[in-house]
Amino acid sequence: MDGLITTEALAAILGEDDLLVLDATYTSTIPGAAKQDPGAEFEAGHIPGARLLDLDTLVDAENPLPSMLPKRSVFEARMAELGVTATSRIVLYDNSPHHTACRAWWVLRMFGVNAAILDGNMGHWRAEGRPVQTGPQLAAATAFTAGAPAAQIRTLDEMRTTTEQIVDARSAARFTGEEADPRPECAAGHMPGAKNIPYGRFFASDGHWKSPEAIRAVFDDAGLDLKQPLVATCGSGITAAVIVFAAHLLGHDIALYDGSWTEWGAQPDTAKALGA
Repeated sequence: MDGLITTEALAAILGEDDLLVLDATYTSTIPGAAKQDPGAEFEAGHIPGARLLDLDTLVDAENPLPSMLPKRSVFEARMAELGVTATSRIVLYDNSPHHTACRAWWVLRMFGVNAAILDGNMGHWRAEGRPVQTGPQLAAATAFTAGAPAAQIRTLDEMRTTTEQIVDARSAARFTGEEADPRPECAAGHMPGAKNIPYGRFFASDGHWKSPEAIRAVFDDAGLDLKQPLVATCGSGITAAVIVFAAHLLGHDIALYDGSWTEWGAQPDTAKALGA
């Protein structure tokens, strides 16, 4: 179950013993995001049997940058709390315009855990008249050991000298520098040589993922070659994961720069480019 799963397919397997559905809604470090309370939203209605992943529990709390990849021990403890085992079939979903299930998918893969992402959010699930459960969802703790990374990460030092293609998931206005960065410590603009694919371009007007052919066309139109090394970036490493997952759907494994513009744009000695 490594890829997309439809609401129909998920509904058909709800209740199976090895299935674990995780709500990955997340807004806390995305400037300008509509105010949400993922915990309250979860208790007000979630997919039956789902548990709240809470991406705020999967960060490096000692790092001053937001939402950075957690330490292995933190990840293992959180998975154990959620009841994850080596045989769990995990499905991720969210109710966020930023498609934050993709970030959860990437974090899990960095610790060797595979998961599928629901094609559609909680709004789609409700609109289709599918069952909804309310209240908290508690889990019996398990023992959990992370595996080898199945995803790629890039650091600031690696980005300083990279020869990889760079693709930025932020809006065109943020990318060109027409719009100031919402973090006052960050300069406007983008990394020199980067191409821009605002993450929303991978989705159809109804919010579902585009077809593989249409996803490939998005990369092609941006002048990116998926057969060559590629690294995705954004504001703080959240929506860059949308691009990583899009490439995954086409059979390509690309890297994610976790510090993204929050780190690069705040450095006094990094080059910044303006314009398209």
